[in-house]
Amino acid sequence: MAHLSVNLNAVAYLRNRRDLPWPNVVEMARICLENGANGITVHPRPDERHIRRTDVFELQAMLRGEWVGREYNIEGYPDQAFLALCEQARPDQVTLVPDDPLQVTSDHGWDVGANAGMLREIVARLKRGGMRVSLFVNADPTVSEAAAAVGADRIELYTGPYGDPAGNTVEELARLSATAAAAREAGLAVNAGHDLTLDNLPALMRAIPDIAECSIGHGVTADALKYGMAETVRRYVAALNVRSA
Repeated sequence: MAHLSVNLNAVAYLRNRRDLPWPNVVEMARICLENGANGITVHPRPDERHIRRTDVFELQAMLRGEWVGREYNIEGYPDQAFLALCEQARPDQVTLVPDDPLQVTSDHGWDVGANAGMLREIVARLKRGGMRVSLFVNADPTVSEAAAAVGADRIELYTGPYGDPAGNTVEELARLSATAAAAREAGLAVNAGHDLTLDNLPALMRAIPDIAECSIGHGVTADALKYGMAETVRRYVAALNVRSA
């Protein structure tokens, strides 16, 4: 069964447009978990333009206090401030992304080979703290062996090109499938995320039925405007598991 981790960055971004306490990030997380999400994802950035440092710890307290067994995933670029934050919050999973701090959103995966020395040290540091580590990667089968070599537990497939309405879905799906197969051979579990929607999730899950987790934020938030957050989460959970229907 694939798990849904709801990324709450877009919810936090909406809140931050005004000096008001709503929408409440913790409340939205609770609704997601009540309706089938297995976890919560946040991507705190240095300028706190969406997720704030305070959100990180408020979500940690809610998850640990009310939802034992559900997962907390913190993603971001592994500078010293980010690593220290993770060591304080102790999420279940840290997803390392190669973003520049000023990027609007993640738009590419790691060149693992070129950054192997840095990543090996960082992965080891996080794993000593008891955190699972996933590397955000492009659809490229050659990256899986390199990810395993630096000690990662998982890769997260960057699915942006697959989710692009103007892209070649068939070709992108083939690349994603090949990368997932290579990861499997290297002993890695596979996550996926970026521009995933109710429309494109079923084909992805049929092609890669052993995806462990999909982290989805923008699509969930957009659909919540139509269906409400509770119903939207239920729909995404169903779409993630359509292969077994």
